[in-house]
Amino acid sequence: MSSSPHAPLAPQQSRRGTWVAIVAALVLAVMVLGTFASMASKLGGVQDNDIASWLPGDAESTEVIERASELASDDESPAIIAFVRDSGITAADVVAARDALLELQEFDPNVVSVISPAALGLDPAEQQTLATAAESQITDDLIGKLTSEDGAALQLIVTYAIDDTAGFEELPDAIDEMREIVESSAGDGLEGYVGGPLAFGADQATAFAGIDGILLLAALGVVVVMLLLTYRSPFLWLIPLFCGVLSVGAAEGVVYLLARYADLTVNGQSAGILAVLVLGAGIDYALLLVARYREELRNFEHRIDAMSHALRRAAPAIVASGLTVVIGLLCLSFAQMNSTAGLGPVTAAGIVVALLVMLIVLPLLLVLFGRWVFWPFVPRFGDTKAEGSGLWGRVGTTVAKRPRTVWVTTTALLGLACVGMTQLNSGVLANADTFTTEQPSIVADEVIAEHFPAGEGSPLQVVANADDAGAVAAALDGTDGLRPVPDATAPGSPESQGGLVSGDIVYFERTLASASDTEDAYETVERARDAVHAIDGADAQVGGFSAISLDIREASSADNQLIIPLILLVVLLVLGVLLRSIMAPLILLGTVVLSFGAALGISAVVFRQVFDFAGTDTSFPLFAFVFLVALGIDYNIFLMTRVREESIKIGTRRGALIGLAATGGVITSAGLVLAGTFSALATLPIVFLAQLGFVVALGVLLDTIIVRSVLVTALTLDVGRWMWWPSHLWRTDGSHHVAGPGHPADPVDSEHAEAAPEHRA
Repeated sequence: MSSSPHAPLAPQQSRRGTWVAIVAALVLAVMVLGTFASMASKLGGVQDNDIASWLPGDAESTEVIERASELASDDESPAIIAFVRDSGITAADVVAARDALLELQEFDPNVVSVISPAALGLDPAEQQTLATAAESQITDDLIGKLTSEDGAALQLIVTYAIDDTAGFEELPDAIDEMREIVESSAGDGLEGYVGGPLAFGADQATAFAGIDGILLLAALGVVVVMLLLTYRSPFLWLIPLFCGVLSVGAAEGVVYLLARYADLTVNGQSAGILAVLVLGAGIDYALLLVARYREELRNFEHRIDAMSHALRRAAPAIVASGLTVVIGLLCLSFAQMNSTAGLGPVTAAGIVVALLVMLIVLPLLLVLFGRWVFWPFVPRFGDTKAEGSGLWGRVGTTVAKRPRTVWVTTTALLGLACVGMTQLNSGVLANADTFTTEQPSIVADEVIAEHFPAGEGSPLQVVANADDAGAVAAALDGTDGLRPVPDATAPGSPESQGGLVSGDIVYFERTLASASDTEDAYETVERARDAVHAIDGADAQVGGFSAISLDIREASSADNQLIIPLILLVVLLVLGVLLRSIMAPLILLGTVVLSFGAALGISAVVFRQVFDFAGTDTSFPLFAFVFLVALGIDYNIFLMTRVREESIKIGTRRGALIGLAATGGVITSAGLVLAGTFSALATLPIVFLAQLGFVVALGVLLDTIIVRSVLVTALTLDVGRWMWWPSHLWRTDGSHHVAGPGHPADPVDSEHAEAAPEHRA
């Protein structure tokens, strides 16, 4: 800003009324936001972490769940229990397993059934012996029929009904009780394991338990450190921090209401991302406003006037930035995946809340507390300290010497980093690959897979018209990768072919020959679907865990193809309206996409070569793109709105240097805060969230330190007034002259480069 300091603009009586209005507005705002924040603790109660609920309604596996609801409850899930003795199961082990079975039937009212799959194949006399015989009466022949092929393991399957009210949150306690029963029955060389889908769900629930509190504490630690380093004041950091915490609480309360009354899908994953995003983005907005307010305190004697001017200058950029993020996130609503579609409104609502807090509560608090909160670096009225001096002023001077060389070199290096994307292995992760730490259910499943068919506990589920039961059963029996079903006593009936009938619907289950979370299982699903779909009039559909995972992969792939171009288009339009240009939005969007590619490429190499991750989730590229592009464009908006403001007065090239020098410090601080908050996701043992936190943190750092400060500045210096084509600023390049063939835009020579930092912003 090139104006001189200003005296107070309002009379004393008006000031008194203004103070009353400020206090009243602050109290009202905090009360309203506090009401929403008081409901934040209820968010966990409306989360839906059932994998089937994440699917699109028209997915085949979803329709199987709906059609088979009378025959197979989608609320029921199995736990697979194995008793293992390496030297071979003994009669005493059979008795121990029987005792465990009886105890498991009684320990929880939600237990639907406990069976020994091998015992179902015994004749009635053998079943009677198994149920009542003493250890000495159990023969080796009976043991052989009950154990695995290697004779070293016994298996039980516990079917458990997940309570609709408590949801997955109850699973850890239930599985812990199962483990206590199993381990107390084992001993003396006999080992007991609890695995299967139910145990895996319990480990997931444990990982997500308290996710908001864990993430918030980790993120707050990062924010506190960054605010202290940025402001170097023992008091000032408390105000943005309070506003950030208030934003998170209010956002979680709003999302709770949307989930309860607007049928919004919220899960542990989106709830965790919400807390991190709102805190990080909110602090970013606070940093930008506080920086402009501190600048204006040197130009205005009264802090109300300074804040008023700061809001007029900074609020448009903050609002434009926030709305760009909101619109970009709302594009996720067009996704087929319910979990992805739900994440859009969840996080968009959070950003809106953060904007309101930082543009209402933060300014009121800053004005109310006065200049002293900046101590010991208090900005004084009339202070002539140059805002353009410092590190970023020197960076701009260096870039200005050879801007074309700088941007070509930077683009080439970022392009080289993009090559790393070839290392990205995106797909549905196996259960064992979804955690960053060892989990009990994974250990159990690995042991169980050594002794029993890998697909047990997660069968393929098939529904069809009852009249075509025979043809469907025959098609399934002829499908490679499915284990055959033993014939029953009524040949020709659906039951004899392993089916259950309800009305005009027949329901089959088939055990996969391979583990349900492997590529072999997905290929078997596709073969089974091809086989049953070929039966005219059968209306046969294939579902189950493997089919759900396959449908997730296909839906996520379709979402990537739709959402990514849509977000690019929306961001391009928003930038065009904000900067009143066609050229600048195209250039800026190109730099952000390049930054995204570089971050994803570097991350892919680190994931594979350093962390040894098996791959990334199917939705990972889309989530990474959304957050990096939507958040990355923020910093370009912060920079380029200031560059445009200065260009109107002094020309584009010098305006670029002033804009970088004036905003460089605060944008870098904002980037470090956001990178730090997202890196807090690594505190959770979930591979997807750890990967997302890493790539967003890396991408934000690339964007703030390299792309925004070096690449965008160099491009602006090289392109000059054409950055604003075809607006009026392109034709004039500032207020002092009209640019044209005979009067080009101001060049950046050494004189201008040295003078730029001295210009007061």
